[in-house]
Amino acid sequence: MPAAPTSELPPFVLVHGGRHGGWCWKHVASALRRTGHTVHTPTLTGLGERAHLLDRTIGLNHHVQDLVAVFEFEDVQDAVLVAHSYGGMVVAGAMEHIAHRVRRVVHLDAHLPRTGESVFDVIGPDRAAKHLANAEENGEGWFIPPADASWYGVTDPDDAAWVNSRVTAQPLKTYQDPVGDTDRASAHPGLFIECVPSSLEPHVLDRARRRHADDPDFSYHVLHATHDAMVTAPRAVTDLLRKAVDL
Repeated sequence: MPAAPTSELPPFVLVHGGRHGGWCWKHVASALRRTGHTVHTPTLTGLGERAHLLDRTIGLNHHVQDLVAVFEFEDVQDAVLVAHSYGGMVVAGAMEHIAHRVRRVVHLDAHLPRTGESVFDVIGPDRAAKHLANAEENGEGWFIPPADASWYGVTDPDDAAWVNSRVTAQPLKTYQDPVGDTDRASAHPGLFIECVPSSLEPHVLDRARRRHADDPDFSYHVLHATHDAMVTAPRAVTDLLRKAVDL
């Protein structure tokens, strides 16, 4: 069951996508904090400022545990939990443990897996094959190297330089591992934000978008911004996240 709303402003927990880190939420987190919200922007193991921990054994469950630990050690309650892209996989797995601490889930162009699915399952065999080939050719067979900011739709020169200086490699295993039970994530009320036009190949998020559009528990919103909307359109993202508090 969703967390019972309180009279206080709910905290936000912002979960980044693949090859990113908590850094990508900088502008959105600052704006939310100015309005009085507590904001957590965890970085998943092996990524961002934790890239020194990158290891071939890091899988999806490590990242699920990262997120669960934030809720437990920070005593997060009644939260708005936001996932971007790959972060949807992490949130789906973690919700089995933290759903009672979550008011609302927001998927910002994020995956919505069913029980037992991996990233490769939800993005389809063609895109999965490209990731595998990239890892084999440029990632020693076990990691996916950073992508240029343009892959995420970041074209402003200053923003692109900022993103390119911070994106890091992604352990391949995190995309291959199946997620555990996702029943609580699927049943929890929330908001899906589709970024249009997306810089990603059309089929990469098609499954998540169809699932959210057909799910009565989710409100659906189209945002005219690129996939990395928290970088390219932080004000619009912030406004939507604040509206999600009381959906």
